[in-house]
Amino acid sequence: MSIISLPQHYANRFSAKNKASSLIENIDMPLLLSAVALLGLGLVMVASSSISIAERQLSDPLYYFWRQLSYSIVGVVSAFAVFKISLEFLQKTGPVLIVISMFLLMLVLVPGLGKEVNGSMRWLNLGMISLQVSEFVKLATVIYLAGYLVRHNEEVRTKLGGFIRPLGLIFILSVLLIFEPDFGAVAVIVMTAMGMLWLGGASFFQFVLLTLTTVAALTLAAISSPYRMERLTTFLNPWADPYNSGFQLTQALIAFGRGEWFGVGLGSSVQKLFYLPEAHTDFVLAVLAEELGLFSVMLVIALFCFIVIRALMIGRRAEKRERPFTAFLAYGLGIWLGLQAFINVGVNMGVLPTKGLTLPLMSYGGSSLIIMCVVIALLLRADYETRKYDRVSQNKRSSMSVGSQSW
Repeated sequence: MSIISLPQHYANRFSAKNKASSLIENIDMPLLLSAVALLGLGLVMVASSSISIAERQLSDPLYYFWRQLSYSIVGVVSAFAVFKISLEFLQKTGPVLIVISMFLLMLVLVPGLGKEVNGSMRWLNLGMISLQVSEFVKLATVIYLAGYLVRHNEEVRTKLGGFIRPLGLIFILSVLLIFEPDFGAVAVIVMTAMGMLWLGGASFFQFVLLTLTTVAALTLAAISSPYRMERLTTFLNPWADPYNSGFQLTQALIAFGRGEWFGVGLGSSVQKLFYLPEAHTDFVLAVLAEELGLFSVMLVIALFCFIVIRALMIGRRAEKRERPFTAFLAYGLGIWLGLQAFINVGVNMGVLPTKGLTLPLMSYGGSSLIIMCVVIALLLRADYETRKYDRVSQNKRSSMSVGSQSW
């Protein structure tokens, strides 16, 4: 390097440091650290809860841990890439994402392309990996509805047609998901859509109409299938049939009882030793309760509550700055994440019927983990763009103030 180029070299390094410092200053670090804490704790609990079943079935105690770690790396890389995408561009892609979602849901139902696990055809076989399409559909629905509420906000507020049109798409997606079947994903998507439409200004009459229609549709879907009806009734009294229909829930409740306040110790769970089915997926919280105690469960719930509240705060701040897409996107993502966490926790504790829904950022599963990393990235992007808008507006006001004083 020549002496002449040294000043430019150091100037470039200084500029890069300034950019990195500015980026860190404009990222919601409490939100990011909360998500990282859940992700890290999830890795630990997946390793602990799956070690016995992995050794027995695959002769590798850490098989599921290494896969979850790989998914985490892919998720972080995906989150970093998504964070670079402007929300203005994302807003334009909403209709395209919905069309892609419908296409993928239809592909899942095609024999040979769809992969059946535990009686459900929810995964798209892509050779080396499997994609759980419902996770992508949830994200696409939130992005589409956020854009729709921006484009047709006045119609949603004043006309029944503007309120009903997006529900037609939700209905089509729900029917395709029920055919898989994935009743849990339908519940999350419908309730998230209801929350977004309510925040978008839907009238009370329209909201009541939607609520009654949704309850009727979900009830019909439940009673039309014997296995769904069994799941709905079993959670009311799992001890009535503890060795058959109530087996999973009773084992989860035993895990909570054994853990007491501070747990029996990491790795010391008994329930994960082939007693609790799906211990590293849907019921990872039960193993956490047994090993680390109720105190740790409360900490996990507090972290989820903090992320949801932070998402709503980001949405509220964006709404005040008249950035409607950013606001509705943050609201939708916060409602979705909060609902899914609430349902999973409720299922683990026996206060809700059993659903095949993962605990965000913690349960084993590549599709869910990667999509949830993307959700956190979108929330960080929403906050980043709102802060950037505030900074630009403040600079403009300062320039105008200086100009007027000079004049």
